[in-house]
Amino acid sequence: MQQIYLDNASTSFPKPREVSDAVYHYMMGMGSNIGRGGYASAYAAEEAVFAARQLLCNFFGGEDPKNVVFTKNITEALNVLLRGLLQPGDHVLVSAMEHNAVMRPLQLLGHELAADEQPSDTITFSRVPCDREGNLELEYLPKLVRPNTKAIVMTHASNVCGTLLPLTEVGAFCKEHNLLLIVDSAQSAGLFPIHMQSLGIDALAFTGHKGLLGPQGMGGFILREHMVEQVLPLIVGGTGSLSHTERTPTFMPDKFEAGTLNLPGIMGLAAGVRWLHERGLDNIRNHELALTEQLLAGLLALEQQGFLRIVGRKDVKQRTSVVSIADTTLDIAMVAHKLAAEYGIATRVGLHCAPNAHKTLGTYSTGTLRFSMGWHNSAADIATALAALEEVLRHGV
Repeated sequence: MQQIYLDNASTSFPKPREVSDAVYHYMMGMGSNIGRGGYASAYAAEEAVFAARQLLCNFFGGEDPKNVVFTKNITEALNVLLRGLLQPGDHVLVSAMEHNAVMRPLQLLGHELAADEQPSDTITFSRVPCDREGNLELEYLPKLVRPNTKAIVMTHASNVCGTLLPLTEVGAFCKEHNLLLIVDSAQSAGLFPIHMQSLGIDALAFTGHKGLLGPQGMGGFILREHMVEQVLPLIVGGTGSLSHTERTPTFMPDKFEAGTLNLPGIMGLAAGVRWLHERGLDNIRNHELALTEQLLAGLLALEQQGFLRIVGRKDVKQRTSVVSIADTTLDIAMVAHKLAAEYGIATRVGLHCAPNAHKTLGTYSTGTLRFSMGWHNSAADIATALAALEEVLRHGV
């Protein structure tokens, strides 16, 4: 049974051949560490890593390649940004759709601020409401800003329902109110263009293994120049630079890159981004959204018959290719299992590490069954998935 992979919001699969080739080339033809050796293969590795920084800086509209920092994933990147930036007494705003990669660090650092609570000497946060489609309710922004508000931390797109949040408007609001803007691009990078300078993004966190088509274990963040001194490192240690002192370097990117980097992952990530450049984001996005429109049309027909409920937007405006369903006539976990076991269709079921998003969308605590398309999927894949879903829901166990 051939698998139809519709779980690209978890990790993209398959990767372009160029990605695995780049990893193999490094492992077999280069292999050296960077900043530790004075020989040809070490210099070649260092040049390749710098080229990857330059590539990502251009891709995301950053200011300087040296401010591209590599981490093992976007969760680590967000932890560095939040725990390295926020100080006691700071207040931040988050959207109601945030992933636990944002919410758990904030919960660990402090607590959610009640509407009538006064600023305290701990780190606090408030949630900007979203509607039942996951759209950010912008009118709440001025009502939630406090004298000690430092930043807005926001995902660009929901990993539950695919709704895009309005970066342009939020960036303008941050500029007007002298707030920092920190963006989680996990679900949008590689599908929608993001330009940090144009959008007023001060720090952008990215992951390599989703839309950027790189391997797992690869992520990072990019800082605007004025952010470099404001963020403290989370992990320190050997960098290969300033080895005569036990003090952590203050220059970039060494300030944040202690220990050995995931060099094979960096090479694979760079190959994925180059592949995106060659294909064009518009082409990839148009392809995925065409499949999304096909899927939504089929799901809408099943919804009208009472078999399920589409969660979030029912059109392809202001959304990614992530689509969730709930309130199925069978338990959603059973539906997902039958789709995988009997039809070879890979999806994801559950709360997707975003409990408050599900509370906002009305799908807590059962969660949703999520389909997420990728560059490799076809109209035939979607037709097969819809037919299988209908058969499961009509005939049950």
